[in-house]
Amino acid sequence: MDFEFDIGAGANAAVDYILDNFSPALDAISSGIEFVAESIEAGLLWAPIWAFVAILVVLSLWRVGWKFAIFTGVALLLVVHMELWEQMIETLALVIAATIIAIFIGIPLGIAMAKSRWTATALRPVLDLMQTMPAFVYLIPAAMFFGLGAVPGTIATVIFSMPPVVRLTNLGIRQVQSEFIEAGLAFGCTDRQLLAKVQFPLALPSIMAGVNQTIMLALSMVVIASMIGAGGLGNTVLTGIQRLDVGLGFEGGLAVVVLAIILDRITQSLDRPSAFGSLKTLFSRGRAATGGVEGDIGTGARAGS
Repeated sequence: MDFEFDIGAGANAAVDYILDNFSPALDAISSGIEFVAESIEAGLLWAPIWAFVAILVVLSLWRVGWKFAIFTGVALLLVVHMELWEQMIETLALVIAATIIAIFIGIPLGIAMAKSRWTATALRPVLDLMQTMPAFVYLIPAAMFFGLGAVPGTIATVIFSMPPVVRLTNLGIRQVQSEFIEAGLAFGCTDRQLLAKVQFPLALPSIMAGVNQTIMLALSMVVIASMIGAGGLGNTVLTGIQRLDVGLGFEGGLAVVVLAIILDRITQSLDRPSAFGSLKTLFSRGRAATGGVEGDIGTGARAGS
């Protein structure tokens, strides 16, 4: 007797069951994500272009340095010149919405993995599946459950980009040295206080690295998500592919690269002192050194007189 097990038929049956029995829940999720994505996009589009560029330039100057601030200003003006500003804002809104959702889900999951061996054992193969499954596969259930548009694109982006923040949160908390934990326990910290005041702050560099990687993966998903109506710069690249228009595809890809570089450098700087603080320290040291030299000159003059 032959035994046959059709995995594809089982997946289709599971999707049909979810559609038949959980439509109200899916509609509620869709409405919530749509509200978040549209609110972020409306807020970003509300600011004039010159104000938005100025804010990013000042943020780049504060967090990274003056050289990167110049690059940010020139790169954003290039995007404006290519007439891709609105598409870039749509992409940025999708990335921000997906990153916020991934952080709110991923960091608690990472903490749970660090606290419980059973949770880590259960979630590790799920994270492996999320990271290794071809990104195009996520589009099928997302489109079936939520239709076409920004909502399924955001959900597919969340699934694709969330594993790094989960894994690096877990890794960062596990790597906190035992001496710090013992010191917290010696001062009478509860488990919640130990997590909030000792483990989480010490693990913050690792967590921020996970957030950075989540943002980069979300940006890499924008072209693929445009296939189900996510819009933005991905739609520009997709249109260039469909029309075999190399110039249009290159402009859309260049705008994605510009956005990726700006977000990458700024988020990488969040776990270290700002460039402005370093410049202020250097300036104060210079003043102290100058004052010391002037003091020596004044002392010498008085001695000579």
